[in-house]
Amino acid sequence: MRLPRCGVRDTEGHTAWKARTGAPFAGETARRRRKRRYLHQSSKWFKRHLTYRLVNWPRYLPEHQVRQAMKAAFELWSNVSSLVFWEAVGELSDIRLTFFHGDHNDGVDNAFDGPGGALAHAFFPRRGEAHFDDDERWSLGGGKGHNLFVVVAHEIGHTLGLEHSPVRNALMSPYYKKLGKDFILNWDDILAIQNLYGKPARGSVVQLPGKLFSHFQDLSHPLEGAGPHRESNFSSHYCWSFFDAITTDLADNLYIFKGGYYWIISKGVKNNGPHPLRATWPGLPSTIDAAAFSEEDGKFYFFRGGRCWCYKGSSLEMGFPQKCSNRGDLPRHPDTALYFQPLHRLVLFKGPKYYVVNEEALRVEPYYPRSLRDWGGVPAMANGALTHRDGSVYFFRDDRFWKFDSEKLRVIETGKWAPQLQWLGCQDAALNQAVV
Repeated sequence: MRLPRCGVRDTEGHTAWKARTGAPFAGETARRRRKRRYLHQSSKWFKRHLTYRLVNWPRYLPEHQVRQAMKAAFELWSNVSSLVFWEAVGELSDIRLTFFHGDHNDGVDNAFDGPGGALAHAFFPRRGEAHFDDDERWSLGGGKGHNLFVVVAHEIGHTLGLEHSPVRNALMSPYYKKLGKDFILNWDDILAIQNLYGKPARGSVVQLPGKLFSHFQDLSHPLEGAGPHRESNFSSHYCWSFFDAITTDLADNLYIFKGGYYWIISKGVKNNGPHPLRATWPGLPSTIDAAAFSEEDGKFYFFRGGRCWCYKGSSLEMGFPQKCSNRGDLPRHPDTALYFQPLHRLVLFKGPKYYVVNEEALRVEPYYPRSLRDWGGVPAMANGALTHRDGSVYFFRDDRFWKFDSEKLRVIETGKWAPQLQWLGCQDAALNQAVV
């Protein structure tokens, strides 16, 4: 299995790291000597005021929220060092942040490899380049995808001259670090940046907790750039990005889940929400991987990691949550859950495979998983899926949909769901044709 990680090679030796980390506990002469020794390991900027430029960004993320995340990522480093950062007004800048697909003229070894594996890479000073894989699923909050703030903050470290750290919990560890509620720089990150650029001019280190950066898609912040028909009360907030899960109940009420919130859309009625997820279904985690309503037993099923939750209405069923991945061989972190009427079963999708699940036992049926090729044209890593009242199954990934014919067993239509599928409650998107 390829663990998500930075594409920059690990070059710092244990001796260099030991010298750096031992400096605070040694005398003044030893500290000066070790500091010089570390500076030989990689280059640095010879000025304290640096500019950066965001060249492009993922099409499904709102621009102003991406810029907020970038600003916060740079501030993470300026808060603990003497550096000061500004976003460049024009095209000239010291550091450039760019999203690319596959081979992007950085050499074969630096070509991006699609979802998973290498998420990004950057170059040491003074080239000032950080590149991100545009084929990854990026997020600005606690939903599906790699948190853009964390990955950008890591790559900024490289553009400032920091190499990978062997400290597991350090931001500069080569492997992707999930954003926790108390996300702050590790002591090794702080030592490394201060060895290169010194302490903050104000004399004290400012450590900002991760909750300030954990969700840039804050429902209290107005969205921008959507035209005069755009509402500011977030009744259609999910329309301007991708969602985490989607399902429908026996009354054809549509449920759309994004982060810690959900929306309800009834037939012919405008969407209702957002509502806090855990206010309706107590005991759920802050975010979910997948969700489905089963017409077989009239219950809601939620999945996160290797665990699952089952609710009758808002009441958690006895014996839940369970570790379904251990008990019933269900996949961990499923991409999508669906109640599939022809089989009268739940179906879970993970990567290139799908799993038919018996709800009563919560076990994978015999002879599964099978290849996603059985679903003629359905993409891997879908956000969600549901059976529409017209009998078709709709799959969603990012800002696109795939309409699957259950009789022909193949995809018969694709497009952008926000402007084209008005039953999803995105009338604003249909009016403006401005889905990001």
